[in-house]
This record gives sequence, C-alpha cells and structure tokens, in this order.
Amino acid sequence: MTTAQEERPWGGLSDLPGHPMMWVLILTEVVTFGLLFLIFSVTGAVQPALFAAGRAHLDPLLGGANTLVLITSGWLAALAVEAHILGRRGATRALLAGAMGLGLVFVGIKIVEYADKVRAGIGIDTDTFFTLYFLLTGFHLLHVLLGVVILAMVALHDSLDNLKTGTAFWHMVDLVWIVMYPLIYLVG
Repeated sequence: MTTAQEERPWGGLSDLPGHPMMWVLILTEVVTFGLLFLIFSVTGAVQPALFAAGRAHLDPLLGGANTLVLITSGWLAALAVEAHILGRRGATRALLAGAMGLGLVFVGIKIVEYADKVRAGIGIDTDTFFTLYFLLTGFHLLHVLLGVVILAMVALHDSLDNLKTGTAFWHMVDLVWIVMYPLIYLVG
C-alpha cells in the first residue's frame, strides 16, 4: 500500500507534463528573464531618448521573423508529442528535427543581426541600451542552443515523459522571446 505522498512526491509539480525538475528550472528561468525585463523596462523609462536611438538601429523585421520561426518551432515540438502519443515514432523524430532546424534558423538570424551591429561599430559597451540588448538576447540565444541540444537528446530517447520534459523547456524559450521581441524591438 502506498501513501499519497509516495504517489505524488513532487506535490503540485507532479501533475505537470514531463519531469518536475524541468519545471523548477523553467520557473527559475522565467523569474530570471522577468527580472532582466524589469531592469530593461526601468532603464528604458529612465533613459527614453537613448533607448529610442538604440531601437532605431534594430531591425524589427528580423526580430519578427525570429518570432515566427520560434512559434513554428514550438508548434512542431507540440506536434511531436502528439505524434508519439499516436505511436508515430518516425513522425515524432521528423517533427523534432524540424523544431531543432528552426531553432538553428533562429540562431542564424540572430548572428546576422549581431554581425550587422558589429559592422556598424555597435557592441556591448556602446551604451546602456546595447549592453542590455546584447545581454538579454545573448542569454536567450544560449537558451535556444541549449533547447536544441535538449530536443536532440529527446529525439534519441523519445519516451513520452522525455518528450514532454524537452518540449516544456522549448516552449519556455518560445514564450520568453514572444515577450522579449516587442519589449526590445517595438515598445518605446
């Protein structure tokens, strides 16, 4: 006979899809990004002219393209979970490969953006706007790369629990960008 505590060792986290430790990581990342967004917003309110000048050097079309890329990638990852539930292992892996491929497209677009800034003489030490721009987008870029690695591991070991765990992280990466894009590129 098992107790309720043994059946739900993670309490409320036991009901979430995937491994509960991933949800602890996701919560930590959401709080971290939230604090960074707050710092960016407050600094932008204190230095509106500097932030407007900084945004003028950004390409909202590339940022928008990256938004579509990540949303589509997240959709493919969600479809991979559904394909696994339906017993379609080949489709599961193909959909995960598509999600990873779009993650790498995101990375490529971001590298193009960074290269454009460097060619224009803009770097992390240019001013407060670009310090925060490079820190925020670079931190997110690292999460995209980690997410691609996680999805690759999940594709190799594609149990339903692993798929739900990996796609939960990937959706967090999507969600962070969906908030970051308008905050950095459009609001002001």
